[in-house]
Amino acid sequence: MVLEPVIIWAALAADRAAGDPPNRWHPTAWLGRFIGWWGMPGRFSPAAERLYGAVCCLCTVFIFAMPFYLVSRFFPPLFYIVAGAVLLSLTVGWRSLEEHVAAVEHGLSHGGGRDEVQMLVSRNTGTLSDEEVLSAAYESMAENLTDAIIGPLFWFTLCGLPGAAAFRAANTMDAMLGYCDHRRYIGWFPARLDDVLCYLPARFAGLCLLLWFIPSGRAGDAWRCMRRDAHLRPGYNGGITMALVAGGTGTAFVKPGVYTIGDGEQSLREGGQAIVSAVRGATIISAFICTAVLLAAGALFPLIFP
Repeated sequence: MVLEPVIIWAALAADRAAGDPPNRWHPTAWLGRFIGWWGMPGRFSPAAERLYGAVCCLCTVFIFAMPFYLVSRFFPPLFYIVAGAVLLSLTVGWRSLEEHVAAVEHGLSHGGGRDEVQMLVSRNTGTLSDEEVLSAAYESMAENLTDAIIGPLFWFTLCGLPGAAAFRAANTMDAMLGYCDHRRYIGWFPARLDDVLCYLPARFAGLCLLLWFIPSGRAGDAWRCMRRDAHLRPGYNGGITMALVAGGTGTAFVKPGVYTIGDGEQSLREGGQAIVSAVRGATIISAFICTAVLLAAGALFPLIFP
């Protein structure tokens, strides 16, 4: 448990320095193609499709996590640090989140932005105002603080590289199949599995955001917004970080006809950089906490199991 803290910081540094590799080299892109191969709805009865989706989901998690397990189990320390940092960085999407939001902002400044934000959300973006386009982008960043950054770090801390890989696999399946449409039967189990695996990380991410907002005096506003508005976003987890970010930065996330989270003390054009900073700050805080937990566990293990 001494090597794992090094892997966490090396993985975050690698993600910041290089970002995601091209899709043809990215394991998550390969994972997506595999899910697309088996995740074709409408081939069975609803009951059989639920069972089929559950079996394929578990098999996908196992297949994707196995190389991560082999590296953590059989690689010698130096190679484990290097390979572990690379593999963990592939489960993290910190830089790519910022790049997607920056692309939306750049598109808006040149009369576009709607095609760019369509990469982040499933809603129809053609009729959105500029502020609503920014809302879609920034709320995706706030929600994905758990999915793309803190979730993998959390499960790596608890279960090592296989834990981070399993979380990434479940999250990818939910993103592709977990919708209340023609995919609702085949995607039911992946969506429930993602809910379970995100439950603790979402609340850990919320704690990290509150810690970030304390020095600025906005932690109370973030907490009140979370208590009031988190439930407006469907699901058990995504609304927590969205509401905390909105309350802590004084912005509002608006999905027309569905929800308004936050009070909108300032526009997203004005408060966008504060959202980016909050995500960065929560990421660093989470890495420090995970490091402390791993070091403490490494110190206590020999005392408990001499």
